[in-house]
Amino acid sequence: MRRILAVAGALAAGVALAQSPTLVNGAGATFPFPLYSKWFSDYHKAHPDLQFNYQSIGSGGGIKQITERTVDFGASDAPLTDAELAKAPGVVHIPTVLGAVVVTYNAPIEDLKLTPETVAGLFMGKITRWNDPALAKDNPGAKLPASAVAVVHRSDGSGTTSIFTDYLAKVSPEWKAKVGAGKSVKWPAGLGAKGNEGVTGLVKGTPGAVGYVELAYAHQNKLPMASLRNRDGNFVKASLEATSEAAAGVEIPADYRVSITDAAGKGAYPMASFTYLLVYRDQPDRTKGEALLRFLWWAVHDGQASAASLDYAPLPPAAVKKVEKTLASLTVQGKPVPLASSR
Repeated sequence: MRRILAVAGALAAGVALAQSPTLVNGAGATFPFPLYSKWFSDYHKAHPDLQFNYQSIGSGGGIKQITERTVDFGASDAPLTDAELAKAPGVVHIPTVLGAVVVTYNAPIEDLKLTPETVAGLFMGKITRWNDPALAKDNPGAKLPASAVAVVHRSDGSGTTSIFTDYLAKVSPEWKAKVGAGKSVKWPAGLGAKGNEGVTGLVKGTPGAVGYVELAYAHQNKLPMASLRNRDGNFVKASLEATSEAAAGVEIPADYRVSITDAAGKGAYPMASFTYLLVYRDQPDRTKGEALLRFLWWAVHDGQASAASLDYAPLPPAAVKKVEKTLASLTVQGKPVPLASSR
């Protein structure tokens, strides 16, 4: 009897093991985390045999983990540099959506307008009061409080920081010379917080604070967002349309590594960017590899329908066509995977 029960138990355990979903692990950017969370949930509902474990740890962490092959995919808002690619041969960028970085603040000011000079002045610690003459010049007639400015920035390696500092390095010679651009910089002023979540929380809880976060975080937490003066001289508030316009006139290279900050265009928002999933050109694990490539195909097609409701701009049609060819070129254990039916 005991033998029969033992056999039955072993069989039951085997069935349970066989029914366990394939787990695909990823890590990286907090910038697209609200959308990726929905994608992973929706895809799991349609494919119960596949489950995603994504750690929202910042683009720097995502690049580190995909380089070390401790995850199946990474995520970054900043394209890998040549030096980073040299350490991760075979990594491919897959753009997923477009997003915007906004300057958000905790001060009783309606429709705050900022020029490139005042954005740089705030985050360099030169503008220390909300009624500073430079801010008054940008906002004629506005009631500006005399309260102190508290700068908040990212403390971790961040694609959001890369987008923000890439913009400032383009529009402010002083910022470029003294601070520069990158996922991590030596901040002249302010308090650091981890992730878009951390910056959002610190700005929300600190009177007088100013910080930079992805659009979705400011919008969903009901934080005000400044209008920024773009290259054409117009003050533009972040929106899906303004984000899409920033990408409209930019040619996308074969490896997708492109900056669209400070883009030309009457209504272009100046702090916009693609965000990327990072995968190896040849997947070493057959089950995980096939599942991941089919998910990516779904994400750049069906998944785009979820983007707008979460404050991300869908990929332009031309970009989707380009990504289709890239995905079709990826392999699993050296063999191509049929993807056209993966939607």
